[in-house]
Amino acid sequence: MTDLNAPVRLLVLGAGSRGGTAYAGWCLQHPDAAVVTGIADSDGARLAEVGDAHGVAPEHRYADWRPALDRPGPWDAVVVATPDRMHVDPTLRALELGYDVLLEKPMAPTPSELDRLVAAAKDRPGAITVSHVMRYTPFFNALRRLLREGRIGDLQGIQHSENIGYWHFAHSYVRGNWHRAADSSPMLLAKACHDLDMLRWLVDSPCVAVSSFGDRRHFRIENAPPGSTDRCIDGCAVAASCPYNAERFYVEHLAGVDGWPVSVITKDPSPEGRLRALRETDYGRCVYRMDNDVADHQTTSLRFANGVTASLVVSAFTQQNTRKVTLMGSHGEITGDMESGRIEVVRFLDAVPDIAGRQPTGRHVEQVAEDLGGHAGGDAGLMTEFTERTRRRRAGLPVPAAPSAFEESLESHWVAFAAERSRQNGTVEYL
Repeated sequence: MTDLNAPVRLLVLGAGSRGGTAYAGWCLQHPDAAVVTGIADSDGARLAEVGDAHGVAPEHRYADWRPALDRPGPWDAVVVATPDRMHVDPTLRALELGYDVLLEKPMAPTPSELDRLVAAAKDRPGAITVSHVMRYTPFFNALRRLLREGRIGDLQGIQHSENIGYWHFAHSYVRGNWHRAADSSPMLLAKACHDLDMLRWLVDSPCVAVSSFGDRRHFRIENAPPGSTDRCIDGCAVAASCPYNAERFYVEHLAGVDGWPVSVITKDPSPEGRLRALRETDYGRCVYRMDNDVADHQTTSLRFANGVTASLVVSAFTQQNTRKVTLMGSHGEITGDMESGRIEVVRFLDAVPDIAGRQPTGRHVEQVAEDLGGHAGGDAGLMTEFTERTRRRRAGLPVPAAPSAFEESLESHWVAFAAERSRQNGTVEYL
């Protein structure tokens, strides 16, 4: 029998920023908890880099996920961090072999693909943990605790914003891997299924209706400034005044950064390596001349079975990359900013009306630690939970349900699909 305290052995499918950096990187920091014993990626350089970092045996390095799951291997669980359109098949195969799976979000890019997962999960309840990492953050756990303590009375509504950040959106959703829905998934599903899941978690009631508006309004060829060029380094006449200038962003502003997002565009972080990437890849393209088709802003309204309503605003056009939330209760209000970790509670009974510049009193402030790693501590929390559950299952011990179990995470995806139908068709969708 395997020692209960022995590190969990992981097969990681996809060695990019999530699989190779976030999840496998956590293993390097916590070698007593987990080790990577198998790796698969179609990018030979990434495969070698991550494989070498973890000492993965040559016979357990794969250029494709299929041979990795051809038969059981020397691992206890499987991490599926392949591109969005390749999530379902490796997950189904891993389940067939009896492995538990950590599945990167979104679980599936289409309703029909999600149906396949639903059918398979019925035979393996609790076997899939979804990387809805917000459930593991101290920030959102504090918000949920405050609601459950009744600090603002009965929850009436939520205003939630996912501020992507102008630079992050240009990097990932105009030039990057998620710039076309057919190659990945709709923007709301790819970026904000986290947030839909959080709304459901905080409200603690099923969503029953959704409407959504948004489109690709700005990043279009007709908005390209006169004098702009196909690439930012091709003598663009407006380079000095364009906030999306790739050379300024990757070469100047991120000069001291070797990790994400620079590591996405090149393995050579020298100025020459960055400029080469801007000449040869989409990351040097003009944001107005790409073939992107995903929405750059979207506002979604939701109604829940208990009568609570919520609005979710997802936008490229923000300076900060953060999440901001206002919880409106019958007896008070909670506001929070995930990036700063600041949560403020105001009880109406203790407040002075904010009239003519008078500031309300009776504020209670909670400060969640800021330097918590990826996704405000969510990545580390997810990996800690997943490896501990795998360790217990391996030893034949009772395994509690994961906070982001497949069954818990499912509703957020159905809501995202409904919101996309609403956005495209101008309808209210009932669930």
